[in-house]
Amino acid sequence: MLGIGVDEIARAGTHEGENGNRKLHVKEVQVGSRAAMGEVGAQLEAVGAPCDGRARGVERLNGCLDENRHPGSYIIRHMVFSKIATPIGELVLTASDTALTGVFFPTSRRGPAPTHQAGWVEAGTEGPAAEILARARQQLEEYFARTRTTFDLPLEALGSAFEHRVWNALRQIPYGSTTSYGALAKLLGDKHATRAVGLANGKNPIPIIVPCHRVVGSKGELTGFGGGLDTKRWLLEHEGALMQLGA
Repeated sequence: MLGIGVDEIARAGTHEGENGNRKLHVKEVQVGSRAAMGEVGAQLEAVGAPCDGRARGVERLNGCLDENRHPGSYIIRHMVFSKIATPIGELVLTASDTALTGVFFPTSRRGPAPTHQAGWVEAGTEGPAAEILARARQQLEEYFARTRTTFDLPLEALGSAFEHRVWNALRQIPYGSTTSYGALAKLLGDKHATRAVGLANGKNPIPIIVPCHRVVGSKGELTGFGGGLDTKRWLLEHEGALMQLGA
């Protein structure tokens, strides 16, 4: 699902549309922004792009809600990985030279991390990818120690325009809170897209950092999660969100 690296990265900022006239101003937002969910709707509405999900491409998940394809072809090359021991088991992190590209649980419906494939190397201590992975490990350690509630990392992912809209919306759900698939669908402009939102949520390649675990059923029930429901419950308990749900 993730690609294998990027030769050209779409930079968040101001850029021109294909007609050379329309400019889209992109607001820089940290992963796990403190913005309320109401602001998510406003940002998505400001983008105003269709969500047919047909086009696929690599985008930088740094607060950019831009669905326009950027010029040039993208070749994904995340071939570096690192491991981190956590209270929910050993996580495998993958990165390109420019961004974090994946977080894999010990058991995942997406399958194991592709680190057994030819060309993959474990991160050393030098190089851009190693630096990104070191930052990711440090921030995750702080998260599990309850000294960090937001993440500040460059992210890349391969997905459709609609999937990117969902993933960027996920990043606006505050630490310690939850929302429902239906509420996300409504924010994305189609209250009937609950199932599509759920599918995109399940394809999130960078869980925890892009907090898909904060999405629950319409009645607050815990629903499917790539790392398993026990892991989802643990993460929500860790953040204090289950106390609010009364679960």
